Amino acid sequence: MNIENRLKEAIRDIPDFPIEGIIFKDITPILLDATLCNDIVDDILDSIKEPFDAIVGVESRGFLFGLLLATKANVPFIPARKKGKLPGDTVACTYDLEYGSATIEIHKGHIKPNAKVLIHDDLLATGGTAKAAATIVEKVGAQVAAFSFLVNLDFLKGSDNIKAISQNIYTIATYS
Repeated sequence: MNIENRLKEAIRDIPDFPIEGIIFKDITPILLDATLCNDIVDDILDSIKEPFDAIVGVESRGFLFGLLLATKANVPFIPARKKGKLPGDTVACTYDLEYGSATIEIHKGHIKPNAKVLIHDDLLATGGTAKAAATIVEKVGAQVAAFSFLVNLDFLKGSDNIKAISQNIYTIATYS
């Protein structure tokens, strides 16, 4: 069975979470399968053709595979956290979600100027969170080398929202 099918088999659909009308794609069952987790990391790293110097993982589920990817690629991992969760000076961006709005922050100085950054999150929906992370990367003088996601909710057209930033968008499992 290919990796996309294995991933889809592990993901649970949770209806009406976090609000009525949303079908939440729960990736936590993936974490029960160490072999699948390793295969996901290898698949993403094998698929990203652009070189990168660091990985930004978006809170909170982007931390799970973002750190694994960074460790295996031997590059720094930089968390993009919700507003108020990081101590010290930060760079922030506010964005719209499919069911509200949020602000994410990254510590100042953690992304080096001119660095090429891979932005990782578990899910691409509208692209707002990924675009906000990219905005921060660009604010600090770095560039987005690529985006990676475990899941793409293609019907929400999130890739359209981030294509102008980077054409290098990799997802394993797509739901149309």
